[in-house]
Amino acid sequence: MIGFNVPPYVGTEFEYIRKAVENRKICGDGEFTKKCNSWIEDRFHAQKVLLTTSGTTALDMAMILCDLKPGDEVILPSYTFSSTATAAVLVGAKLVFVDIRPDTMNIDETKIEAAITRKTRVIIAVHYAGVACEMDTIMDIARRHNLKVVEDAAQGVMSTYKGRALGTIGDFGCYSFHETKNYSMGEGGALVINNSAYNEKAEILREKGTNRAKFFRGQVDKYTWVDFGDSYLPSELNAAYLWAQLEKADMINEDRLDSWNAYYAAFKVLQEENLVKLPSVPEGCIHNAHMFYIKCKDLNERTRFIAYMKANDVQTVFHYIPLHSAPAGLKFGRFFGEDIFTTKESERLVRLPLYYGLKEEDRNKIIALVLKFYSQKGEK
Repeated sequence: MIGFNVPPYVGTEFEYIRKAVENRKICGDGEFTKKCNSWIEDRFHAQKVLLTTSGTTALDMAMILCDLKPGDEVILPSYTFSSTATAAVLVGAKLVFVDIRPDTMNIDETKIEAAITRKTRVIIAVHYAGVACEMDTIMDIARRHNLKVVEDAAQGVMSTYKGRALGTIGDFGCYSFHETKNYSMGEGGALVINNSAYNEKAEILREKGTNRAKFFRGQVDKYTWVDFGDSYLPSELNAAYLWAQLEKADMINEDRLDSWNAYYAAFKVLQEENLVKLPSVPEGCIHNAHMFYIKCKDLNERTRFIAYMKANDVQTVFHYIPLHSAPAGLKFGRFFGEDIFTTKESERLVRLPLYYGLKEEDRNKIIALVLKFYSQKGEK
């Protein structure tokens, strides 16, 4: 069976984990955590980066730093993972879902402004598949309405929008380093802080409400509990695993792009014959080959396609059930406007195996099977 995902591994992970153990510093904010923070800051020209225990907790921190209060509203797409929504629910905010664009599966920036009310405080821009939302428009709306923008760039590490790294454009950016992401620490993430006024508050929030970070920098002679906080600091062992991959970030990126480009070239003919729809990358956006998907004709065809691939030992998966139709979505939010594309497009989309180290022979088998399925017009 060709699996859908294989967690990235470059070969130096155990060496660095061993070093972390030998340093007798495994609880976090040691050598490897600092290396990862600095690498992301330098590579992406980010004001400040803090590794977190997950992409979810990075989003949690962002929502808390936005100072949301119960009853405030957050605008977001319904086509996203639950973490995007639960971070806002955590602080008592109400969810306002809007429709997506069918080309990128990102939030439809033209639907945001009409959804704004006097209670709106935050817009969450989810960069699906590592392809950027239309950030110029979103930032303009936010400025005119005095709103915060949080970029859910969980899938967007190494992607850019008009030359700027995803996660560095809004007020806060959130990355994920889960095992399914391009770069992994098993479970982990990072918060990007794009306004230095939030630096100290973010450090206190991440370190259980203490000013411990200032103590370790020698800025105070003892540390104490100073504000609300939680434990968002990842283990140094996880950071050591991630550091091995950040050192090889370009190699991993190029390997994934090779597979993405091979898929696109092979299936372009299917798109030209209107049999499938392929991913779209708008001008000015550079993606990171986080995933490759095709859109089938409809849900029935997708179901047959997944079964066909599984019968031929290839695992393919679909993605999110739109949040607004989920039990929690009905409980915590509402859909503004008409669901023109969110449900329809989500039911068509299927993801193909794509990971660092995907063998060419396996990739060729996948391509051949997809082409065969559509040459038969989905008939068994």
